[in-house]
Amino acid sequence: MVMARKSMGDYMLEKGYISPEQLEEARKAQQSTRGDLAKIMVDMGINPRDVYEAKAQEMGVPFVDLSVYKPDPSAINVVPEHVAKRHNVIPVKKDGNVLYVAMADTNNLTAADDLRLVSRCQVRGVLAVPEHIEEAISRLYGGTTVEGVPGASPGMNPLKNGGGTAEVISSDAKADLAMAMAQYSALKDREIKDDDEDVVKASDDAPIVRLANTIIQQAIKERASDIHIEPDRRGVRVRYRIDGVLHETMQMPKYIQMPVTARYKIMAEMNIAERRLPQDGRIGIKYDGKDYDLRVSCLPNLHGEKIVMRILDKSSVMIGLNKLGFTPEVQAKLEELAMQPNGMILSTGPTGSGKTTTQYSLLNKLNTIEKNILTVEDPCEYQLSGITQVQVNKKAGLTFASALRSFLRQDPDIIMVGEMRDLETAEIAVESALTGHLVLSTLHTNDAPSATIRLIDMGIEPFLISATVIGVLAQRLGRRICPNCKEFYEEEAINLRRFGFKVEDPHQKVQLARGRGCEACRYTGYKGRIGFYELMTMNSEIAEMIVRRAPLTELKEAAKANGMKELREDGLIKVLEGLTTPDEVMRVVFTAGY
Repeated sequence: MVMARKSMGDYMLEKGYISPEQLEEARKAQQSTRGDLAKIMVDMGINPRDVYEAKAQEMGVPFVDLSVYKPDPSAINVVPEHVAKRHNVIPVKKDGNVLYVAMADTNNLTAADDLRLVSRCQVRGVLAVPEHIEEAISRLYGGTTVEGVPGASPGMNPLKNGGGTAEVISSDAKADLAMAMAQYSALKDREIKDDDEDVVKASDDAPIVRLANTIIQQAIKERASDIHIEPDRRGVRVRYRIDGVLHETMQMPKYIQMPVTARYKIMAEMNIAERRLPQDGRIGIKYDGKDYDLRVSCLPNLHGEKIVMRILDKSSVMIGLNKLGFTPEVQAKLEELAMQPNGMILSTGPTGSGKTTTQYSLLNKLNTIEKNILTVEDPCEYQLSGITQVQVNKKAGLTFASALRSFLRQDPDIIMVGEMRDLETAEIAVESALTGHLVLSTLHTNDAPSATIRLIDMGIEPFLISATVIGVLAQRLGRRICPNCKEFYEEEAINLRRFGFKVEDPHQKVQLARGRGCEACRYTGYKGRIGFYELMTMNSEIAEMIVRRAPLTELKEAAKANGMKELREDGLIKVLEGLTTPDEVMRVVFTAGY
C-alpha cells in the first residue's frame, strides 16, 4: 500500500517546522506573486533544510542533507565541473550504472539530459538545499579541462584563436564542443546523406542542439552584436563581432557543418531543403532574464551555407539619450528638435552605426499618453510599449509605402519609418511631415549634409526637403577605452591637428588615455562603444542652398557656421575626455580625401 503524500505546508505543520500563521502568510505571498513556495518560505526566515525536506516528501523523492552527507568521490569524477555549476547539481552516489544526483529541482529535464550524456549513466535525482549544493561544488571540484570531458581524446584542442587575439570562448563552450565532437566522431568516416531527413535527424541530436545554443549564449555573454558561422574547405569558422570588430572564437570540424547549419535554419524557421538561394529568418530567445531577437541570414557559397546572426537586445533602447555619448550641446539641440510639432528628423550612417537605437531612444523620451506614435520597420528590431509598431510583409503586400498611407488615417502625432529606401516611401514621409506630423527616419549617407543630396537623388523636390527636414544626425560607433586598464600618457599636440585641434605651441603636449589590455577587455584595450555625432539643424540659409542645389562643400560650410561639429571634431572631444583613442576615431570616421 502506497502512503499518501502530504503537502509541504501540512508536513511542516505536523513536524512543527512552521506555525499556522507563517503558513498562511507564505500561501498568500505565493498567490500574489506566483512564486515558488519553498523559496518564499526560505525568504521568510524558515530553516532551508526543513523546507526542502518537506518539499521532497511532497514530491515523493529522497532528500539529502549535504551539510552532513559526504558525496562519493567516484560519483564526482564522472560529472565535469562546468556541468555541475551550470545546473547547480552535485553527484552524491554511483551504484553500478545508476548515478544519484542532488538537485534543487528534480524536474529539470535539461540537467538530467546533460548529466546522462556526460556520465553515460542513468540519472536519479534527489532533493537538496540549493545553497548546500553550491557549497559542495566549491568544496569538491578542482576544475575540469576539455581533456577531462568524457569521450574527448587526450590533448584534443578543438578551438583555435585567430589573429593573435585573446581567447573569447568560455570553458563551457569548449566542453560542449568536445562532447559534440566525441558524439559525432563516427562522422569522420562517413558523410551525412545529402537529404532533408538525415540532416534534420542529425541537427536534433543533443550535442548539436547544445553546441548551437552555447554559441549564441556565449556571444551574448561577450556582448557580441553579430555571430558569423563560416564554412570553408576544411572546417567551419565561428566569429563574434564585439565592439564593432570581428574576433575568431573557434574552428569546428567539417563533419559538424551540416547539422549545425541545419539546426540554425530550423530555429529560424527557414526551408532546410533550399540550399541554393539566400534566406532570412528570426530567432527569439530569452537568456539571463532578458529577451533577445536574432536576425538570421543564410547565404549559400562555395563551401556550404554561411550563417550570420545579428543580436538585438530588446531592452537596449531603454538606456536613454544621455548614455549614448552625446555632448550636452548636441543632446540639447536634438531634444529641442524632437519637441517640434512637425518636420522630419533623419539619422544617417552605415549599417551597425546605432541609428535605430538613437531613433528609439528619442521615441522612448517622446512616448507619453498624449502622443499617438506609429512605426513601420523591416523588421521591428525593438519592442516599446505604448506605441504601435508595424512590420513590413512584402509577400502580403504590406510595404513601407502602403503602411504609411494607412498611418495618415490613424490620427498619428509621430511617425517613424525604419528606412527610406525608395521614392514612394520618401514622398509619403515628406507629405506626412508637411501635414502636421513629426517624422523620424534613417538614410545611408556618409555625413549629415549628404542626406539632402541623397533625397534629391531619390527624386524628392528640393523645395520639399527644405520645407520638411528640420535636422539630420550623422553617427558612428567607436570603441570605448576599457575602464579596468585605462592609463594616461602625453601626446604631441601637433599629432591631433588632423582632428581639427588648434596647436598654439609646436612643443605643446596633451594628456590622452589608452588601454593597456587586460582579461576584462580580452587584451584589446577597449570595452564597450561610444557614439560620434554630427548634427545639422536647418536654417534659412541652408534651406535656400538646398533649393538652388548648392554643392556639398557649400552646404557643409553653412552647417558648420550654424554650429555643426563634424564627426572628427566630436571624436576629438571624446579623445580629450579620455573616452577613446585617436586611432579609434581614425578607424571609424576618416575616409580618403576627408
